[in-house]
Amino acid sequence: MISEQIGLGLLRTYVAVCRQGSLSRVAAQTGKTQSAMSMQMRRLEGLLQRHLFQRTGRGVVPTAAGELFLGYATRILALGDEAVARLQQASIGGGVRIGLAEEVTTAALSAALGRLHRTYPDISLDAMVEHSVALGRLWSEDALDVMIAPTSVVAADAVTTWNVELQWVCAQDYVLDHDRPLDLAAFGATCPWRRRMIEALVAAGREHRIVLSCQSVTGLQAAIENGLGVGLLPPESVRTASMRVLKTSAGLPSRSRSNTAFTRTTAGQL
Repeated sequence: MISEQIGLGLLRTYVAVCRQGSLSRVAAQTGKTQSAMSMQMRRLEGLLQRHLFQRTGRGVVPTAAGELFLGYATRILALGDEAVARLQQASIGGGVRIGLAEEVTTAALSAALGRLHRTYPDISLDAMVEHSVALGRLWSEDALDVMIAPTSVVAADAVTTWNVELQWVCAQDYVLDHDRPLDLAAFGATCPWRRRMIEALVAAGREHRIVLSCQSVTGLQAAIENGLGVGLLPPESVRTASMRVLKTSAGLPSRSRSNTAFTRTTAGQL
């Protein structure tokens, strides 16, 4: 059977390439050559008899078939990790205070909390979803055990970091007027993503004005969808049915990356 030829190592590599969007980056992280990585992915495509990736100017993204397979691969790996953790770890109890920055909180993080609870059922989770600056203050006050937020809001070293590629987006029917200042829908003044947005526009010499300031991702999405202006969002927050991603040809700076961290107070606490 084909499924017997697809090991967990191959699935893990596939998921990593999808998340990183780059064969070379994953190859460097795993100590493999890019040609070896490409061969692995071609082997997987051969086993499934489907094209899983399409190339872009910035790397690779999964095709429709690739996205479907990614969902299954992620679930298989999660179940394997959960089973190993459940069998190998001693019983752990107590409470964990978790801070989640709203701008990076996605369905994937919610699923991760679900797996954590299933693996350690005796742990009680106290999860707080807030904007990153507020979480940074709570972290400095030792009010959180675990935090997922942009690294710019904390001085502590992160256990794990990854890049979030921010995209310029607007409503599907939004018309850019290059003779007028660019209308912006943005997070609050203290948000590091807002500062990054303004700095990029200033560097590009693009006139702009803030027409809406909001700390809520859902509020920002609603403003963009209803044509109030252009915003900067991570890919998972872009509603493709009602928004479109703007390219540099629209007179906007290139896409920006924000460093995000998984940080905890005591190594090995979980």
